[in-house]
Amino acid sequence: MPTSSSFLSPDWWRQAAVYQIYPRSFADANGDGIGDLAGITSRVPYLEQLGIDAVWLSPFYPSHLTDGGYDVDDYRDVDPRIGTLGDFDEMVGALHEAQIKIIIDIVPNHCSNHHEWFTAAVAAGPGSPERERFHFREGKGLSGELPPNSWGAAFGGPAWTRVQEPDGTMGQWYFHMFSPEQPDWNWDHLDVQNDFLETLRFWSDRGADGFRVDVAHGCAKNMDPAYDVIRDIRDITPLCLDGQHPTHDRDEIHAIYRQWRTLFNQYNPPRIGVAEAWVPPHRAALYASKEELGQAFSFELLKADFNAHQFRSIIEKNVREAAGHDSSITWVFSNHDVVRHVTRYGLTAHQDSEDGQHIDVSRLLENSPYDGHGWLLRGGSNAEVDSDSGTRRARAATLLMLALPGSAYLYQGEELGLPEVGDLPDEVRQDPAFFRDRENTIGRDGCRVPLPWTATGTSFGFGDDDGELPHLPQPAWFASYAVDTQEQAIGSHLQFYRNALALRRELQAAEELTWHGSDGDVLHFSRPGNWHCLTNFGKKAIPLPAGELLIGSAGGITDELPGEATVWMKL
Repeated sequence: MPTSSSFLSPDWWRQAAVYQIYPRSFADANGDGIGDLAGITSRVPYLEQLGIDAVWLSPFYPSHLTDGGYDVDDYRDVDPRIGTLGDFDEMVGALHEAQIKIIIDIVPNHCSNHHEWFTAAVAAGPGSPERERFHFREGKGLSGELPPNSWGAAFGGPAWTRVQEPDGTMGQWYFHMFSPEQPDWNWDHLDVQNDFLETLRFWSDRGADGFRVDVAHGCAKNMDPAYDVIRDIRDITPLCLDGQHPTHDRDEIHAIYRQWRTLFNQYNPPRIGVAEAWVPPHRAALYASKEELGQAFSFELLKADFNAHQFRSIIEKNVREAAGHDSSITWVFSNHDVVRHVTRYGLTAHQDSEDGQHIDVSRLLENSPYDGHGWLLRGGSNAEVDSDSGTRRARAATLLMLALPGSAYLYQGEELGLPEVGDLPDEVRQDPAFFRDRENTIGRDGCRVPLPWTATGTSFGFGDDDGELPHLPQPAWFASYAVDTQEQAIGSHLQFYRNALALRRELQAAEELTWHGSDGDVLHFSRPGNWHCLTNFGKKAIPLPAGELLIGSAGGITDELPGEATVWMKL
C-alpha cells in the first residue's frame, strides 16, 4: 500500500482521529487474562479498518499496578506481563505498516515507590543527594510525627507518607499528589530533567511518534512553608487561574515543555505531545503552543451536559484560544478515567424522563474526573440508565465532535457503544481511588473491563477460551456488543464509527468553522469545502435544509433531523 501524504505530513496530528488503548484490557494473546502488546499487534487489521490515524497507548511499563500502570517502576522497559521491547518494536512496525501513528503515555509527575531512584532515596537517608530528586520534608510535632502540612491526595487520604529511615526509626515524609505508591518527582533537579529527556529519546528512537503527557500540569511545584497554613490544596484552586497554585499549573512548568520541544524537533517528522492538563482553556493553550507540546486535551465537552448552549460556548472558547496560540484542539468524551459517555448521557436522559428535571453531567461527575457519582456508588444499576437515549445522544455528540477542527480522541470500546460496567463487586476492583476513599468514589474499573471481540467464549474473544479469565470480569450482556456481532449488523454502532471516520478523512479541511444561525436546541456550523454539521439537541424533529446528506447519527433521516441527532451535509 502506498504511503499516504497525511501519514508523512509533519502536521499529521493536528486533525487526527486517535484511538486510546488501555493495554491490559484490549486483547490478550497469551491467555493469562491480561492484555498485551502481542494482542494489540494481532488487532492492527481491526484498527486499520476502523479508520483511525493514530493509537494512544496507556502505560505498558514495568509496574506494581497500584494505579493501573501509572505507577512506573522503569520508564525504559516493558512490563513482562504485557510483553518485551521486541514486542513493542513489532507492534510499532505493524502499526506503521498500516499507516497508523503511535502515541505513548509518559508519566512525568510521579513514579512508583519501587523505582530505583526512590528506593535509593529512602535507603540514603535525610539530607542525601538521592532525596533531592523527590519532595522529602521533616514532619511537624514533637518528634516529626505529623505531616509537613494537611494537604490531601487526589485518591483520598493525606498527600504525605512517612518513611522508615535506614536506622529503623520513623523519619521524613515524602509528597505524593496521588497514592503513597506514587512519589512526586522534584522537577527542579537536573537529574530528573535529564533522565526524562533520555526517556523521550529512547522511545522516539524506537518509533514512537508522540507522547501523551499524564498530569502535565503537575510537575512544577512550590513546597514553600508559607503554604503550610492552607488546610488543603483544594482550598486554593482559584490560584490555578494565574499560575501561582503550589502544585498545579505553575508558570515555571512551561520551561520543562519548551525543553522537550527542542528534543522533539530533532526528529523528522517532529515528535508531538498532548497535555493532560486539567486547567482552563486559556491556560491549556500555553501547553499546546508550537513552542511546547502542540496539543492539550479539552475536557469541557466531556464534562458538559447534552445541551446546545453549553456545547457552543465550549467550542467557541476552545477554538478561539487555539487560534490565538497556533495550537490544535484535542476533543474527548470518554477515556480510562471517566464513566463512558453512552452511560453518562443515559443517566441524564433517565432523569429527564423520570421527573422532567434537567441534570448537569458536570455535577454528576462532581469536582474531579476521579470522583464517582451517585449512580456508581449505588451499584451502577442498568435500570437507572436510559440506554436508548444514552446511545442516541452519544452518537450525535460523537458525530458533532468528529466534524470539529482539531484532533478527536476515542476510547477503546466506544466504537462498540459499550456502556459502563457499574456493578463490579468490591472484591474484584483494582483502582486505588476505591480502596483509599470508597465512601466517596467507586473508582474507574467500570470503564476498564476487557473488550468483547466475539459473542461467545469464556472471555468473549479477549483471550483464549482455555486461558485465564480476564483480570476484570465481563458481564453476560457484553455478548450483544461484541465486534463479530456488530460487524454483521447494518447500522450497528461499529459500522457507524467506521463510516464516520472514513468520511471524516475525505472532508479534512483547514482548521476553521463558521456558525450558521444556531439557536435554541440546534447547532449548525460549516467547515471549508461547504460541508455542514447540524445537531438537534432537542427532542422534536426539525426540517433539514436542501442538500446532500452525507451521514447521520440516526437511521432513516430524509428531510427532517430527529431529536438528539446529528447530520453532515453538503449544502
